Amino acid sequence: MGANAANAMLFLVTTLFDLALWIYLLRLLLQWSRADFYNPISQAIWKATRFPGDWLRPHLPNWRNLNLAAALMLAVLAVLYVYVVTGLLGFSIDLPSALWYAALKLLVLAVNLFTFTIFVQAIMSWLGPGVNNPASNILWSLNEPILRPVRRYIPPMSGLDLSPLVVILVLQVLNRLLPLPGAFR
Repeated sequence: MGANAANAMLFLVTTLFDLALWIYLLRLLLQWSRADFYNPISQAIWKATRFPGDWLRPHLPNWRNLNLAAALMLAVLAVLYVYVVTGLLGFSIDLPSALWYAALKLLVLAVNLFTFTIFVQAIMSWLGPGVNNPASNILWSLNEPILRPVRRYIPPMSGLDLSPLVVILVLQVLNRLLPLPGAFR
């Protein structure tokens, strides 16, 4: 296989895995933040992540507000991602390293997810302040636990909320501090 085809295959595989990981991560985060279950976006994420959670649920019940079946599926997908990417690159990896890189991958995905959702929420607040739609409700539910502590120290100035900017800056610094190799990002 040529270099271009290998790069295209690596791009396709990582993109598909990232999408699957993001959907399962969103399911966990939406449950954790107690987002509205009847919101159409929540319903779509719930339906997309039903497999194999419905099969595992009798064996792995919820713990507090965490769906253990979805968390297990997320962890298995992350480890599988690490093995597939190293296989495509022609390397082999041992289990402890794969578990470490999978945990780092999930942290990087979570940081990127929060960065993206906070950015979108900020843009939506500028374009249509006070507009109530399913996306803004989900974004508020997801991001408010992170933004609220920052707002205590940096209150809005002249109606301008700078807390999203501060949180995005901190998340991006954290993202650069995570020691995940470039092949897995």
